[in-house]
Amino acid sequence: MFLSSTEQRALATCFSLLAEDLNEREIRERMGQATLALFRADHFASYIWSAPLGRFAHPVAINMDPANLQRYEAWYQYRDPITFALQSRRHATLVSEVMPRNEFLKTEFFNDFLARDGLHWGINLHAFDGNEALGDLRIWRGRGGREFSHHDQQLLDLIEPAFTAALRRARRSLPAQTTPPLPALSRREIEVARCVCRGLTDKEIARELAIALPSVRTYLQRLFDKLGVHRRAGLAQLAERLH
Repeated sequence: MFLSSTEQRALATCFSLLAEDLNEREIRERMGQATLALFRADHFASYIWSAPLGRFAHPVAINMDPANLQRYEAWYQYRDPITFALQSRRHATLVSEVMPRNEFLKTEFFNDFLARDGLHWGINLHAFDGNEALGDLRIWRGRGGREFSHHDQQLLDLIEPAFTAALRRARRSLPAQTTPPLPALSRREIEVARCVCRGLTDKEIARELAIALPSVRTYLQRLFDKLGVHRRAGLAQLAERLH
């Protein structure tokens, strides 16, 4: 694999900072700056997937509108057609590898979220420790840029082991934290939550608990609001803590 002198210097910067004693946010922030320089890219974002909450959290971003990121966190991540597919690859992957370009350009996710900030060409790397998501690198070029290449993928894959190791060290160095208590739930809310954890549909919950279907949906919305989750899967993750 041939590396230009510019790429060699940029990679050296990446490996040097990944060897430092940084916390996970610092790692992702500094890797954002470094990878934008390495790939001559325009925009960067990074999140950590939270399985208990069923959403991406702890954002880091460069050259992205904070208000647009808030829209992503509140709405568009739940209508995202690409990121879970990119995450499942476990190596550097172009957006165009998981969704054909012509289909991607027609999506709500592209037109109403990405294009607002000018993001057009993307490549992702998602780091894992076993099955635990540690963090990701979402690197984008603007409309006037070009598609990422196989060479770019190889460069990002070179970084992956050191990036993963740095995040793993940062996570393991965190002090032990107690799990915060869940907010108080009513008896009916707990019953509805347990039904969700069993995989029951709204109609099945209504029949089992002998309540109206609109009431089920009201209880579900209260649960989502109280527990800070946005999907039934996030609610199911909390099953063993519901009393």
